[in-house]
Amino acid sequence: MVGSITHGRAPTDETGRAGPLIVTEDAQLLDDLLRLCAAAGARPEVHHGVPERRGGWEAAPMILVGDDAAARVRGATRRRGVCLVGHDQDDPGVWQRAVEIGADHVLRLPDAEQWLVNRIADVAEGVGRPALTVGVIGGRGGAGASTLACALAVTSAKAGQRTMLIDADPLGGGLDVLLGGETTKGLRWPAFAESRGRVAGSALEESLPRLHSLRVLSWDRGDAVVVPPDAMRAVLAAARRRGGVVVVDLPRRVDEAVAEALAQMDLGLLVVPGELRAVAAAGRVAAAAGMVLRDLRAVVRAPFTAGLDGAEIARLLDLPLAGELPQESGLSGGDEPPGSDARSALGRFGAAFWTRVQAEGGS
Repeated sequence: MVGSITHGRAPTDETGRAGPLIVTEDAQLLDDLLRLCAAAGARPEVHHGVPERRGGWEAAPMILVGDDAAARVRGATRRRGVCLVGHDQDDPGVWQRAVEIGADHVLRLPDAEQWLVNRIADVAEGVGRPALTVGVIGGRGGAGASTLACALAVTSAKAGQRTMLIDADPLGGGLDVLLGGETTKGLRWPAFAESRGRVAGSALEESLPRLHSLRVLSWDRGDAVVVPPDAMRAVLAAARRRGGVVVVDLPRRVDEAVAEALAQMDLGLLVVPGELRAVAAAGRVAAAAGMVLRDLRAVVRAPFTAGLDGAEIARLLDLPLAGELPQESGLSGGDEPPGSDARSALGRFGAAFWTRVQAEGGS
């Protein structure tokens, strides 16, 4: 059971990365709370009452008060982030005690364990502004979506942003190959395929290959070609919690896993070659993706045929035009990753795109 109570007064520090403060003398409850803290990757501080050291209560990022300790903390400073925790599901006095100590939440274990693990993990990692998350989809096969996704990630990293590139297309050949890092050590998608619940953002970032100043989650050379929806949701949520920028290379089909990814996108880019057949194919992709993703924009790639241009193709697709990509040699890669040359079409597009999108977000 999880219950909430609303009241004012914020804590003096909500950005600390320390673990929660636990206040209890109940050995069984303490064992459970320590186990949950370990699962969340947090190191708690344990006391039998309000800490004697100055600021110990006020500065803690989160406080877990056992039922047995409610009377001992009754006179403590009112603040947010206090939870009253116990095992008794039928305790009629729990809400009165919660009001007396100014608790935000009343938690009954084991029912509230997953909720509590998530909140403790938030405290351990620090919860800030989520990453700006951009999905890239090809309007048809061979549109250059993977190349553009890599270029956007590379230009973001070159601009000093914490950047993660996620390959959500198991049949795309692997973005680590496109970046020249297929032999670089680090985990690939199969290691996360069974992920459920919460994945620690810091652990995810540290486990991935580092290529060209960004982290890359790609595919290995094995036979696995499926990302379960739960794994996609957990991994993307972990990536976004780290802040900065996340770029996701998406397949053209929209299955349950892709829908989970689209639901976490801030915006999507549909890459469309400048010819009529590509526009027809892109219309079907846009219709499917647009059912989940509200902000979908067209990136139109030269050369153009049949008198088309970027504005006309965007109009035919009923999408905003995010920009045009001039034709250039070496679009599929080379010795340097796409977007690494600031003078190239991809480099110029990426730099201009991030400047524009950051301005839209007011950052």
